[in-house]
Amino acid sequence: MKAVIHTRYGPPDILKLGEIELPVAKDDEVLVRVHAATVNRTDCANHRAKPFFMRFVTGLLRPKKNVPGTEFAGVIEAVGNRISSLEPGEKVFGFDDEVSGSQAQYLAITDEKVARMPEGVTFGQAAASSEGFHYAYNFINKVRIEQGQDVLVNGATGAIGSAMVQLLEYYQVNVTAVCAAKNIELVKSLGANRVIDFENEDFTKDDKRYDYVFDTVGKSSFFKCMKLLKPGGIYISSDLGYMAQNLFLPLITPLIKPFFKAKKTVFPVPVDIKASLSLVRELIEQGRFKAVIDRSFLLEEIVEAYNYVETGEKTGNVVITVDN
Repeated sequence: MKAVIHTRYGPPDILKLGEIELPVAKDDEVLVRVHAATVNRTDCANHRAKPFFMRFVTGLLRPKKNVPGTEFAGVIEAVGNRISSLEPGEKVFGFDDEVSGSQAQYLAITDEKVARMPEGVTFGQAAASSEGFHYAYNFINKVRIEQGQDVLVNGATGAIGSAMVQLLEYYQVNVTAVCAAKNIELVKSLGANRVIDFENEDFTKDDKRYDYVFDTVGKSSFFKCMKLLKPGGIYISSDLGYMAQNLFLPLITPLIKPFFKAKKTVFPVPVDIKASLSLVRELIEQGRFKAVIDRSFLLEEIVEAYNYVETGEKTGNVVITVDN
């Protein structure tokens, strides 16, 4: 089968399209014929192994898994002996944040990271609906979201940010979105009540105060955003921050509450992929969520796709069409 292959860490140019053996589903796995995949920030971090500590998961000296990719949508080709909830021929979507090997014609993956595709969407739309949504949902489930609260989303047009705005609209909170001027109408259509154009205004100097500040692109910090928070407010970032501060501040800020006015930061450890897939499927079928897709590439154009994502200029998701 055709597959994108990387045997070492480095820039997108190391990725090659080659032929490898068809995977075989284990007892607790399904074999999926992939119709669409994506390229996202996680993929770019994985093939470069940055930050360095990622190598303890992906492989210290070289990648443990030679086929990259996290998200996918396709059709089940075969199921393992222990699988009873899914059948061959069913359309499915899903992802594995530890690398699914989705940038290939086939992949074998545990059923805990797969769900039936929502009705009425394309393979490309389904493939782009899992990773960003999963990370956005794992921001929200780390706090207590209530109707009418005020939330600021920095990076509102990325894969996580565009999913975040739609999720917050679902929870009926007041959303202030930070994005470039060209995307103002887009984020309003996703559910933002107010938009800050970061090209002409520093959102950290905003006069409004928020219950939560969600930095979905990891380009700010708790200290820069602290004054935006109401007493007891929470800052969450998708990135580790300078010197991995976002791992340590959640332990420090509660110890000196008076100094921070009970404001704190939380690190959004992502868990329970199955729950995320179930919720996003439900919202898609209700017409309350739609993945934002910037552009699509063919599997043969994988290097161009990675180079584009690494510019940091994508809006929403970048889809890979797999030619079977």
